[in-house]
Amino acid sequence: MTFVKGKLPTDLKLFSGLGAVAFGVKDGGFLYFLLPFYNLVLGVDAWLVSLALATALVIDAFADPLIGHLSDRTYSRWGRRLPWLYIAPIPLAAMWVMLWNPPFGGTPAFWEIVALAVGVRLMLSACEVPSVSLVPEITDDYVERTTLFRFRFLFGWMGGLGMMLLTFAVFLPTEAARMQPEGYAVYGIVGAVVIAASVIGSAAGIHRYVAHRPDQPPPPFSFSAAFGEIVDAFRERAFVIFAIGGLATYVSHGVTLSITIYVTQYVWQFSELAFVIYPLVLGASVVLMFLLAGPLHKRFGKPATAAAGALAALGIMGVPYTLFLIGLWPETGTSASTVGFMIFMVLANTAGVISSISATSMVAEIVEAFEERTGKRAEATFYSGNWLVQKCATGGGIMLSGLIVSMIGLEPGTPQSLVPDAVADRLALLYMAVTGVLAVFAAFWLARFPISQADHEARVAARRVRESATSQTAGSAADEADDTGLAEKTPAGGLIGRPLSK
Repeated sequence: MTFVKGKLPTDLKLFSGLGAVAFGVKDGGFLYFLLPFYNLVLGVDAWLVSLALATALVIDAFADPLIGHLSDRTYSRWGRRLPWLYIAPIPLAAMWVMLWNPPFGGTPAFWEIVALAVGVRLMLSACEVPSVSLVPEITDDYVERTTLFRFRFLFGWMGGLGMMLLTFAVFLPTEAARMQPEGYAVYGIVGAVVIAASVIGSAAGIHRYVAHRPDQPPPPFSFSAAFGEIVDAFRERAFVIFAIGGLATYVSHGVTLSITIYVTQYVWQFSELAFVIYPLVLGASVVLMFLLAGPLHKRFGKPATAAAGALAALGIMGVPYTLFLIGLWPETGTSASTVGFMIFMVLANTAGVISSISATSMVAEIVEAFEERTGKRAEATFYSGNWLVQKCATGGGIMLSGLIVSMIGLEPGTPQSLVPDAVADRLALLYMAVTGVLAVFAAFWLARFPISQADHEARVAARRVRESATSQTAGSAADEADDTGLAEKTPAGGLIGRPLSK
């Protein structure tokens, strides 16, 4: 069953997208600021921060299937997802504040970072898995699903970039401020308010469309069933192919974002003004993504678009780094260098985000393939699996970035002007080597995703035929029951074989 037939109302698209702001704020924080905050400001070794975040990811990974399973089995008059979206944002906001205001004295220990990261990830899953699981429930249209994901990516990126702009312009406006904890504390408080308001506001906006009690009560909850569904999901060939290609895509994207402060500060020698302009430049790439993703999916399909986007991002971004390494790029820190890099970054990021949105949107079509094979719909199971892939990617991206920073010999707290050229060269070379391998690997697998638009539309048509036949059978049975009841009536209007009510 889908909630909306045909073209989706504009307000539904907008409010559905609004919920992704929380994910954007979290992703921006984890990818842009978390490693520099704990490494450069609080003095934790980069590799130890990366290991703590990876450990948190492993711990949290066991919770995602449970959240997806519970979301699929929530039974209320507001449906399966809305209760989660009204409740979970509050503890998420509290955990976000503590992440940037560590409630421990001195330099945070390994397990203290793990505890904070697990709390944020767990609560974000409780918001994001139900929210994104609504997409295949709202509509089964191939193109309209892309539209919903376009809005989600647009709002998610705008949430992350908006906080990034505020951070560089207000909370951390100078290199000296980026080395002090006070600005990060304010960043955490403002981010918490934005996170809670976006998720609750999204739930309220889509309430009238999706607040329907499920047709049938769900089966009882069990741990074995929760993890069994994830195992069953990985038996779906399309999901395995997506997971392999999607993981590489997200890891590459994670490395690019989590190492941003390092490469912009130490390789490209950004000025304070450039740091403020940078989020606006990335915002332009997201607008381009919003305009291009739909037409590209219609023309080439999601798998081909995802693969081509990954390769295009690599090829475009490789130009300035290659020219820098061979000494043909303008002197870094100059206007020519900064403007040139930002132009290439807009184009490369557009291609990269198109690849990511294509991969994420492909998951929605797996839902119908799984239903055809098993007779069950498990939207949240697949999106908790996708969420697990993205979390692995985030953790993997941050870990790779931490290893790169550790390998180049950059001491914590080193001012931009004192970083040797050899360190900047090693940073650029390792970054391009890692992202290059990941992009080629991702493109190889995403191009092999086996569900086309025609396949999806055939499955939806077959499901509608089955639903129509079931409805007609139920209607015929009801008519027969009514006819039998009429035949049993006596001339006096009594009912034979039924007790009289008082």
